[in-house]
Amino acid sequence: MRLIVAAPLVAVMGFAGLALTESARQTARASDLGQLARLGAEAGGLAHRLQYERIVAADLLTRGAPDQQDAFADATTATDAAVAGYRRQRARVPAGAAAEQAILPRIDVALANLAPLRAQVRTAERASVSAMTFSYRIVIADLLGLRESVTLGVVEPRIADGIRASAALSKVAEAVGQQQVAVLRAVTAGQVTPALQQDITAARTGVTEASLAFLALARPAWQGWWEQAGSGENALRLQRLLDQVARTAAGDRLELDLGTWLTATQQWAVRLAELRLRVDGAVLDDIRVAHADQRRRTVVEAAAALLALLLTALVTWAVARQITRRLRRLRDAANAVAFERLPQVVARLQEPDSASVDPDDLARRQAVDALEVSGDDEIGEVGQAFDAVHRAAVRTAAEQAVMRANTAEIFIHLSRREQRLVDAVLAQVDRVERDETDPDRLHQLYALDNLATRMGRINASLLVLGGVGVGRVRHHDVPLPQVLQAAQSQIEHYARIRLGLVDGDVAVAAESVDEVVHLLAELMENATGYSPPATEAWVTGRSLGDRVIVQISDEGVGLPPHRRQQLNDLLAQPPAIDVATVRAMGLVVVGQLATRLGAAVQLRSGPRRGTIAEVALPAALLRPLPPEEFLLTPERPSRRAARATVAAPVVPATVVPTGARPAAVPAGARPAPQPWAGGPAADRALPVAPVFQPASSAAADAPTEELIIFDQVNHWFQADRPGDAASWAGPADDAWRTAARADEPRVAGTTTSGLPRRQPQEHLVPGGVPAPRQATEHRDPARVATAMAAYARGVAGRRTNLITN
Repeated sequence: MRLIVAAPLVAVMGFAGLALTESARQTARASDLGQLARLGAEAGGLAHRLQYERIVAADLLTRGAPDQQDAFADATTATDAAVAGYRRQRARVPAGAAAEQAILPRIDVALANLAPLRAQVRTAERASVSAMTFSYRIVIADLLGLRESVTLGVVEPRIADGIRASAALSKVAEAVGQQQVAVLRAVTAGQVTPALQQDITAARTGVTEASLAFLALARPAWQGWWEQAGSGENALRLQRLLDQVARTAAGDRLELDLGTWLTATQQWAVRLAELRLRVDGAVLDDIRVAHADQRRRTVVEAAAALLALLLTALVTWAVARQITRRLRRLRDAANAVAFERLPQVVARLQEPDSASVDPDDLARRQAVDALEVSGDDEIGEVGQAFDAVHRAAVRTAAEQAVMRANTAEIFIHLSRREQRLVDAVLAQVDRVERDETDPDRLHQLYALDNLATRMGRINASLLVLGGVGVGRVRHHDVPLPQVLQAAQSQIEHYARIRLGLVDGDVAVAAESVDEVVHLLAELMENATGYSPPATEAWVTGRSLGDRVIVQISDEGVGLPPHRRQQLNDLLAQPPAIDVATVRAMGLVVVGQLATRLGAAVQLRSGPRRGTIAEVALPAALLRPLPPEEFLLTPERPSRRAARATVAAPVVPATVVPTGARPAAVPAGARPAPQPWAGGPAADRALPVAPVFQPASSAAADAPTEELIIFDQVNHWFQADRPGDAASWAGPADDAWRTAARADEPRVAGTTTSGLPRRQPQEHLVPGGVPAPRQATEHRDPARVATAMAAYARGVAGRRTNLITN
């Protein structure tokens, strides 16, 4: 019961405290505004004194009369008095004010630098008038900026407009002061230069703009004060002088009495200062009134909050004893439902067999009997409402589970049907390719083959989203290089994939091969799809003992950090099946496969640009390979593989232990061909290392079409194939054999007289006389690759695959 009583009291105290805190803050803000407004008024007076000191200093530097030294001393004395008043008010400004953070420190530094500036004016006979006036102009500009910054945070529009109007008057006075200096310099120079004319025009424009700004913000009484200040004989005299200055063209002499000009403009500046003081006084009066009103409002709100607190305590205590027991029973039942029963139901609905659940029946069986629903008061209605909410939550969760299961089943059935059609298409394409010899048509068939292979990968992705595996039943582990090549063959731009350093002493477990291939293919597809068409994507695979790290790097524009983090979160925790999942299926499938395999996939930025997709395959998916099961290390690729790079878009990644030498080809043996690693069919018959088989006599007597194709291409590789005897001969062996035959001359025939006839140049040692250079036949790499792939696909279709399914 104490909690029921305390809760409303705490709530009322909290709201009352917030209200009182806000009222106190408004009161303090009104007080701070008063201090800032007084500081702004002092800044306006100081700016007026500095404007007068500036024109006196300019007059002293241009004419240098002795009486002007006294005038400058009087002006500095008046300015110092204004500085002292400003600093006194500056000390009263509360800490943390917005103006204090930016403008006030600059003003303090500028005022401290007035003494050196004045000394330069007194002592320098040829000091620059423009540099001196510019120094004064910086200080005055900061003071005017302070006046405008006072309006920050002012809520009352009347007060804010009054402060801005006063600041506009200060800007009018500053524009008049700048015009004073410009005309003084023009008269002293003897002519109006283009630069001075520009300064005079800018100052006159500033006067006009600031005057209009004041009139737009001024109250009717202030507008009357403005009209009074701008009327009279002095105002007419000043207007005539201004018109005379405006009519003087650039390069002409300004015929103007300097004393009359300075007197007229200074009188106008004094009238502006008087008007500004009256406006500042009116604004300060408004601020004082607002402060007093806010203080009274705060007192009234405090009294009202205290009264409300007392009434709340009495009412709460009166009703608490009647509802405490029923609320406790309702609380206990609601906690049991929220933290025990409903989570248990949701957890059961996450199981795979949730497709057969009847949502309505489950909601009825999960009805909450423990809730107190009797009574017609609010407590009984709350119990009934909570019971209805619980049933609706159970029903909704069951419907969502059934929908997810049905969607997964739809994906599975559609994928399997489509896969059967894709397999039929691939089989038909294989039959057509087997009988096709035209390279151009073969290239088109390979493109169709690759398209069907990618369709099969999409079907496999739907199976993954449906919650089933994508792998076939395999009985042999597959080396890592062949897994990478199989993944490469399942993407559209497989020719842009380059296999880098790949460790060949590790294989992927047979039961996980297809899923690992699918995962890597999706990442390769992303790497080539989101990078420029002329770039390549590099794939490396390194064994670290307890895991294998596969990196796929591209040269695209990369990803922003926040987007990359979003994608990494998606890979770590793939979402449930929905429309967005199907639209962005690639990375979702990668995340699902990684979760199923226990692998880790992470996207990182490239060293210079692009993105690196890093896949960590755990030890449970890996199997070690003995050294005799792979042929070449990544550091020592075969010559045949290096030459095949010219014709094929990828480098075969099969490897052997470092330092191993391939066995020689026995006489009468022909290397059994393997499917091309970069071709579209590599996903159906994973490539293996070459295995030499004896050639039958039937094949020798009547070669098949595939062997004919092989004979047409094989001579390109035969000369440097590892294991041949010719590959171990040196370039001077032919010369030695020719020289050895010199002691056994061979008779080619006899002359009519019976003398022996020898073959000309028979004993000429090769290399002794340069042989004429013969033009080599140019081979098109694309056509050679097409012919080789045709041979590989034809043989692969007529022999048992060495990696059985």
